[in-house]
Amino acid sequence: MIPVQGVDGQIIAVLGLGRSGRATVRALRAGGAQPVVWDDSAAGREAAAAEGLTLRDLTRPESYAGVSLLVTSPGIPHLYPAPHPAIAAAWAAGVPVDNDIGLFFRSFATHEWDDFDVTPRVVAVTGSNGKSTTSALIHHILTASGRRAQLAGNIGLGVLDIAPPQDGEVVVLELSSYQTDLARALTPDVAVFTNLSPDHLDRHGGPGGYFAAKRRLFAEGGPDRAVIGVDEAEGRYLANQIALGPLDDRVILVSAGQKLDGAAWSVFVRKGFLAEWRKGRQVGAIDLRAVAGLPGSHNHQNACAAYAVCRTLGLGPRVIEAALHSYPGLPHRSQRIAEAGGVAYVNDSKATNVDSAAKALQAFPRIRWICGGLEKEGGLASLVPHLGAVAKAYVIGREAQHFAMQLPGIEAEVCTTMARAVARAMAEAEPGDTVLLAPAAASFDQYDNFEQRGDDFAALVRAALG
Repeated sequence: MIPVQGVDGQIIAVLGLGRSGRATVRALRAGGAQPVVWDDSAAGREAAAAEGLTLRDLTRPESYAGVSLLVTSPGIPHLYPAPHPAIAAAWAAGVPVDNDIGLFFRSFATHEWDDFDVTPRVVAVTGSNGKSTTSALIHHILTASGRRAQLAGNIGLGVLDIAPPQDGEVVVLELSSYQTDLARALTPDVAVFTNLSPDHLDRHGGPGGYFAAKRRLFAEGGPDRAVIGVDEAEGRYLANQIALGPLDDRVILVSAGQKLDGAAWSVFVRKGFLAEWRKGRQVGAIDLRAVAGLPGSHNHQNACAAYAVCRTLGLGPRVIEAALHSYPGLPHRSQRIAEAGGVAYVNDSKATNVDSAAKALQAFPRIRWICGGLEKEGGLASLVPHLGAVAKAYVIGREAQHFAMQLPGIEAEVCTTMARAVARAMAEAEPGDTVLLAPAAASFDQYDNFEQRGDDFAALVRAALG
């Protein structure tokens, strides 16, 4: 646990008692604070009361008497589409609002570090797609090479639940736009921007607000080094804003398809080969085509970002290459769950938006595509150019018929349920095919989350294969 610093004896309000909220309460108590808590659900409040926590209706302005700070969980809206009533009440009372990420950055360093030979470091990864894989890959490379590392944030432990870092340890954080948007302190040593595509637009008031939330990771504290994906205009803008000029190697440019040999420091992939360039010459290369855990150009971009981070942390190219080959992949993210009769079965349930699904559809030569669910804003038009490898689509979800009508030029069977989609895809698959779950939609019409959806797909495939 990371005890929160600077709160001894203070009354701190905590809104939302999910994973991050409960961890925040523990960390505040460890720092000497007196937490008062509130949750919108009666079940959450009952659980808090059973644990002996002090409940206070934080939607009432009078509840902020004596309160120094409100800490809110990331899933709770603080501006768009409308501020949560408790946050509006805190504003009215003049009480600052923060989240667990802000508490982490203000509490991470301690006087114990004075005795360390190597100061602990924080790597923070954000972006629309690939941030989980990039974060997990950085952590894997570090641990495989013998470096101490912890993984936290949107993946692994909550940020305040990690152990206090040891001498030379690296903490790798995956941070969503919900987390970066509100944190009052954002001071990573290395910050990573993978890419940007439309997502969570209602929460951020449109694409500009969404990008602004990501940009805060680089603008608020100023990392020592920034790793920036430049395959979209937003990444190029961000890199230009940070760099002092073309020779500034504090910014490492990353691309999944462009040659970037003119930058001070860059890592890019062309035709499956990763290349590192510094000061006009190539200094490292890796053949990613044989790395089973990272299929497709989107994963090659993740590999570039992770490689760049590990290089800036002092690892050599051959050490990184060896670790890439042992990377097992993450559940629900291009996860190869089985192979039988020449047919591969891949679970990419995390492909909840059109952009991530498009990347998955470019990773395999011939696809039996299981797709559909709760459609996100913007429709499926941008998917159409990426359907060339799809032999047939098997559409699930309550609105499967409408989803299928937006897939011109390919055969699409309305299956509605995962069980029927898996059965039909397996019955029609031929050697060389990949049965791919990449829904391009949220899961909430049929499942609690994308993990449950992916688990259902995997269980059905394994049961059918015996």
